[in-house]
Amino acid sequence: MNRIIKYGFLVLMLIGVSSIKAQDIHFSQYTEAPVNVNPALVGSSYDTRAIINYRSQWGSVAKSYQTYGFTIEQSLKRLKLKKKYMAMGFNMYSDKAGDAKLGTLTPNLALSIHTRASKYGWLSGGVQAGFVYRTIDISNLKWDNQYDQVEYLYNANAPSGEVTPKSGIVTFDAGAGVNFHYAKSERYISAKDGAKCDIGFAAYHYNIPKNSFFSSSERLYTKYIFHANVDYGLKSVGIALVPSIIYMKQGPNTEATVGMLFKYIIEDQATYTNIRNASSFSFGAYYRLKDAIIPCILYQKSKYAIGISYDINVSQLTPASKLKGGLEVTLRYNTSAGYGRMLGTSVNRPTYK
Repeated sequence: MNRIIKYGFLVLMLIGVSSIKAQDIHFSQYTEAPVNVNPALVGSSYDTRAIINYRSQWGSVAKSYQTYGFTIEQSLKRLKLKKKYMAMGFNMYSDKAGDAKLGTLTPNLALSIHTRASKYGWLSGGVQAGFVYRTIDISNLKWDNQYDQVEYLYNANAPSGEVTPKSGIVTFDAGAGVNFHYAKSERYISAKDGAKCDIGFAAYHYNIPKNSFFSSSERLYTKYIFHANVDYGLKSVGIALVPSIIYMKQGPNTEATVGMLFKYIIEDQATYTNIRNASSFSFGAYYRLKDAIIPCILYQKSKYAIGISYDINVSQLTPASKLKGGLEVTLRYNTSAGYGRMLGTSVNRPTYK
């Protein structure tokens, strides 16, 4: 096994952290939300990639909290450049929660530069900039002062006695990160004997944007992320092991998730033609420390993929949630290089499109 793959597995096995829920938008299928993890991942694995994410959670204890995400990436002249190339990306996330319809909209542009570090490795750095738009609607909220203190009947016309916040705030936001990407396949395109690895670090909200609907000095904490994932094919059995980890720290809050998927290669792609399209079925689970167990399946067929996961809540909220956490669905479209064809294409080898 290659040294970098060994290091990837050691990282997953040795890191132990405590976790509570952090502030930001997040997805359980974090490997399918790359720009939300690290802007240096833009263009690292695929020339073109588009992803749609959907997440619905906490419907068992309150009004469902729904999150939507969209990402598109495009590398620039990757197949023509031997030592360095650039990539651009756009991502936008939106969520809305509760009776107050607390919402967040975050459109961002990302730019990454990738430099060849070895025969099969690339080192990349990325920056991201955009806006955080937060909204709130308190018209549907009920307050203690609106209830009769004797019969405890609700009166919508009674003054709430609460200070009315702003209905929306907009602030500039920025982040940056670095990543090392390794990809190798002895037969150009095989997922059975291929190996991929990403290890990176990123920081978001570097400028510490404002985070209050009132005239206070509250700001959004800078979020630091460490992530690593490995995709290692076992040729003799036709499967690949896909372990991963992500650790996030944002102010006093931390969140850590570890997981393992087993990828069964249904069909490998033809080496020199497009007669056969690679396909695989992955299954496994993630564990978000002290919060949730997350079964996950992922089906890939050529340039398309669909992933489904469900959070089984095991936190202190379990008596209320009754183990019900959240459903998450991911849709992905990508072109080479990546899974299947051209997994580990080197500049020293011919390229087949």
